Amino acid sequence: METLFDTHAHLDFPQFSKDREEVIARARSEGVCYIITIGAGDGLESADRAIDIAQNHEQIWTTVGVHPHEARLMTDQDQGRIRELVRHKKVVAIGEIGLDFAKEYSPREVQLSRFREQLAIARELDIPVVIHNREAHGDIMRVLKEDGIGEAGGIMHCYSGSPEMALELIRMGFYISFPGVITFKNAKQLPGVAREIPEDKILIETDSPFLAPEPYRGKRNEPAYVRLVAEALARIRELPLASIAKITTENAFKAFNITQQMD
Repeated sequence: METLFDTHAHLDFPQFSKDREEVIARARSEGVCYIITIGAGDGLESADRAIDIAQNHEQIWTTVGVHPHEARLMTDQDQGRIRELVRHKKVVAIGEIGLDFAKEYSPREVQLSRFREQLAIARELDIPVVIHNREAHGDIMRVLKEDGIGEAGGIMHCYSGSPEMALELIRMGFYISFPGVITFKNAKQLPGVAREIPEDKILIETDSPFLAPEPYRGKRNEPAYVRLVAEALARIRELPLASIAKITTENAFKAFNITQQMD
């Protein structure tokens, strides 16, 4: 069976509180040997929970950061806390951070300020960033061009932009991550992006428990379903599933600077 890497899940979320270990085991049975669980859901409390999960599973890593939804709750002291958490051996990125202008749970100016602060920490500590971008393409690109992300690079999570934007991000040092949306019949632009970008910059993710791929759309998503994302990507790029699995898994290890030997 192909070995797969889900680069974006939220295993600490309450949707998994009753069966988290079963979910992780089910992923493993589907060849999903590696997972990044994102420590950004309700401020840095989510980061603490995610680190606990990663500590208890050799092939799970985590990130720390304040999501744009919670930017209004972030304090200056949280910057110091992020610097502390990044030192943990299972923390491989700062994220997910960015901008969300679809719901605006936090004012735009506050989102922008906290986004820039966390980008600065990532540059300072030479660690990758995981970027959340929802209906904020212009401002995301403006901030990234003005501030930069440093040599450690970054991951554009749940990509939703144009092929041209993807190529520009790649030139800036980003990997492009594709979610279950790529399996949706109304995903008009995303397959074109997946077809055009260089294979050494492609990642796959679930964003569990959200955005379950077909045929599970509307239900709880989980890391096991990243296999369906890989299968869709293989069809789009006209490659064997084994090739897509190998490419995206190797890319994930590079993107997050993980040196552990792959299975």
